[in-house]
Amino acid sequence: MDIGEKSLQCHYKWHGKIETKVRAEVSTNEDLMLAYTPGVAAPCMKIHEDVNESFNLTRRWNTVPVITDGTAVLGLGDIGPEAGMPVMEGKCALFKAFGDVDAFPICIKSKDTEEIIKTIKLISGSFGGINLEDISAPRCFEIERRLKEELNIPVFHDDQHGTAIVTLAALINALKLTNKKIEDLKIVINGAGAAGEAIAKLLIYSGAKNVIVCDSKGIICKGDPRLNDAKKELAEITNLDHIQGYLVDAMKGADVFVGVSVANCVSKDMVKSMNEKPILFTCANPIPEINPKDAKEAGAYIIGTGSSQYPNQINNVLVFPGLFRGAIDAKATDINVEMMKAASLAIANTVSDEELSVTHILPFAFDKKAHENVANAVKETAIKCGIVRK
Repeated sequence: MDIGEKSLQCHYKWHGKIETKVRAEVSTNEDLMLAYTPGVAAPCMKIHEDVNESFNLTRRWNTVPVITDGTAVLGLGDIGPEAGMPVMEGKCALFKAFGDVDAFPICIKSKDTEEIIKTIKLISGSFGGINLEDISAPRCFEIERRLKEELNIPVFHDDQHGTAIVTLAALINALKLTNKKIEDLKIVINGAGAAGEAIAKLLIYSGAKNVIVCDSKGIICKGDPRLNDAKKELAEITNLDHIQGYLVDAMKGADVFVGVSVANCVSKDMVKSMNEKPILFTCANPIPEINPKDAKEAGAYIIGTGSSQYPNQINNVLVFPGLFRGAIDAKATDINVEMMKAASLAIANTVSDEELSVTHILPFAFDKKAHENVANAVKETAIKCGIVRK
């Protein structure tokens, strides 16, 4: 039985991966009067007088929806909101297991950007933060941007920023082993969707000077008339030497390759054309951009993938539970780039110098210390930045 068949059997057995739990006692008449009518009128009126009391008097403070429209689910594409539900439930289970955050799947049956934004805004009063998931680019950029502007709770698109945060963490530790500096690197990113754009921006914010992004048509270059608005914005800050061509051209002399694209698009010859001690993060799922064995044979020094079957899994699960735990505990009103970088450093620093090796550049997903470190770093940074409710 392969993993898919086994998972399907488990899902039939589980009949859902999450459920609610009652925190209040409801076993006596007095319990009912306190938890429900008539006593509940008092907290209702307290919130009516000051809506911020909803964070103190209800579970809102610890509650996050995992919201999708089902248009970019895993590597499966546009399969619809109902079909995306198992992924959203799984994400909710990870939120609780690793961050003690109560998360609920919300699958919206619309592909209309304005309708999705309106829906999320209308339900936002029930939640302490918003996690966007598996929404296709470029709509996901506008949805996140607008919600961040119009809501006073943290809004986070994990496919973008969760991927970027864990990628930066992996690079921080890889550079310790190669004795290279981020400002000296030539970094090639293949894939200009949600993840690729966010990775490029976070790496540049963190000091990278030479970042080249490729999409399915080749190297993204300023002035290319085929680019959409998101890629035009990306072209303003990447490929500053205006190199033209394809992925094979971009890879020549590169120090780092980050793949958030498609299977088997990188050849051994491409790896051989890279700089000494090349770093490859090949994160296409379920099949990476190049098989790790082939990459190693071609001279790759450090290899990370999106899969748990290989060393150095570059996995968002190291990010979002602790990130939201820290943001919620800080009473943050946003998740900014400073908090994201702090999360990356916290993940990287969880791996001690003694543990660090070419096959161990990131903590394992089950490392409780990693999630605690992320939460603490994000909370401290949010408070330091002053983006918290009074």
